[in-house]
This record gives sequence, C-alpha cells and structure tokens, in this order.
Amino acid sequence: MKIGQIELGTQPVFLAPMEDVTDIGFRQLCKRFGASMVYTEFVSAEALVRDVKTTVRKLGISDGERPVGIQIYGRDVEAMVEAAQIVEQAGPDLIDLNFGCPVKKVAGKGAGAGMLQNIPKMLEITKKVVDSVKLPVTVKTRLGWNHEQLIITELAEQLQDCGIQALTIHGRTRAQMYTGEADWTLIGEVKKNLRIHIPIIGNGDITSPEEAKRAFEQYGVDAIMVGRATFGRPWIFKEIRDYLDKGIFDETFGFNQKLDILEEQLRINVEMIDEPRGILHTRRHLAATPIFKAIPNFRQTRIAMLRSAKMDELLDILEQTRTLLG
Repeated sequence: MKIGQIELGTQPVFLAPMEDVTDIGFRQLCKRFGASMVYTEFVSAEALVRDVKTTVRKLGISDGERPVGIQIYGRDVEAMVEAAQIVEQAGPDLIDLNFGCPVKKVAGKGAGAGMLQNIPKMLEITKKVVDSVKLPVTVKTRLGWNHEQLIITELAEQLQDCGIQALTIHGRTRAQMYTGEADWTLIGEVKKNLRIHIPIIGNGDITSPEEAKRAFEQYGVDAIMVGRATFGRPWIFKEIRDYLDKGIFDETFGFNQKLDILEEQLRINVEMIDEPRGILHTRRHLAATPIFKAIPNFRQTRIAMLRSAKMDELLDILEQTRTLLG
C-alpha cells in the first residue's frame, strides 16, 4: 500500500493521532514495535497560526519515527491553509485533516466532527489545503453526525475529488462519541465503491490481533488505525504484526518486559518534554495499561503511582510492582 510516494507495505497498521497520548516518546515506542505509520497529537490550526508555543512544540518529529503524519483541525478556511503550510515546513511525510474529533470543545465549535454538519466548508477546506501544499494530504472522519445522517459513502467520493490521497474512517457517528460498537459495514461499503481509488483506512475497536485480521479480511480495507487500545500497550503493534504475518503472536512477552517498556517511555518523555509534563503524559498510559490487572490489592500502589510528581519516585513505585506478583 502507498499514500502518495510513501511505501507502507502489506496490511499496514497505523497509530491514531490522540491528544496528550501520541507524544514523541510514545510514537517512537510504537514505531519500534511495528507501527507502519504514526501521527502526532492533533494540532489546532488557529493556535498554530497564533504561534502558541505549546502547540508549535507538537510539531517536533524525529527521523526515527518516519513515516509520520501531522494532523490539524480547525473551522476557518484561511487558518487551516496557513497552518498546513506551517506544518509542511516541519517536515512530516503527510498532513492529515481532522474532521472526526467528537469532543465538545472541538466539534461543538464547528471543527473536527463538527464539520460533518457543514460539508461545503469541509470540502472547501480540503481542496484549498490540498492546493496549498506539496505533501500528501489525507482526511480522518466519521460515518456522519448521527445515525440519521450516515453520509460517509457519498462524502468519501467528494473528499477524493478534492485531491486527498487517503481516507481514514472511524466507524462511529459523532453522536456516539466513543460509546457503543464501531460499525465497519459502511467502511467496507466505501472500500467496495468502484469509484474510490485512494486507500481506505479503517478505525474503531481494534483491540486485539484477531480483530485486526478480521478488519482486513472481512472489510477489505487497505490499512487499519489503532487508537485507545494502544494506551499503556505499545507492544500491541508487535502482536498485530506477528498475527497478520505469521498467524500467531508471542504470548510469553511477560510482565517484566512490559514494565521495562513503560519505564523507558517515562524516561523518554521526561527527556523529550520535561519532568512535570513528561510524567503527566505517561500517567495516562500507566492508568490504562493492562499489565497491572493481575496484581492483587493494587489500589494503594495505583494511587501512589498516579499521584507521583517526580520521575525517580515514580520509577521506585514501578519497580516495587515487580515484587507484588512475587
């Protein structure tokens, strides 16, 4: 599979762009474990145009994580075009347009999934961004605003006509947010549409190697994108890759190895960002990781872990968990 001139191999598996999750440390780990492409946290076009430092900082990428995409969101045509041009200077491999984020502070203001209520503007933004940059432009969106407005089959053609080079579809409506089950049926219909010639990437509820394999085999997508299932589990990409390529994955990858990876993630984040924010970014993964579920009477340790504000202190707590499984 290719996006533009980016060669991504057979049945590629992508890391979804996620706010406060896909920082550079996490992206590097996911890449190491087999992610075919990774994305930065999504970036506000208006904040980027205003040169807000915390937003500009999100554009930092490393050659070791390539191919890497930077995703932007916004509701203003001119701001999205200018932001795309700024992003292009940061040197990613592609620019992705976020028309899928359902959270109120984004969609409620008409950006992200809010664009599903203003298709003419979505298409105007897409066409003008495509025309303003040389990098491949892709789009990520949802099935529609709600179940009465399932517009993705027609919308996919319209977006393709704007010149995008791949389309990622999350199998939920905006109204669903992240609840209920993702519906891949319409994703499959888009892929089967003979008018569609760009790669279709499926997203939603890929939480295991078996589900990844089913997505490719049952719905025919060109690639899949994994989001929340990666929290505290960057090794999921190795599990999926092994299962797709060999029909089996290593279930002997144990607690100590996984804890080593989370500790490495903490160190990378503190080094690449700073101690306070590096710890904050890592906490989300520590709170979500499945590796602590087997530890009995873990509640107090968990509280201490998620309250820790110093790297050395947090590392000590993590090391203590090795003895809890005894």
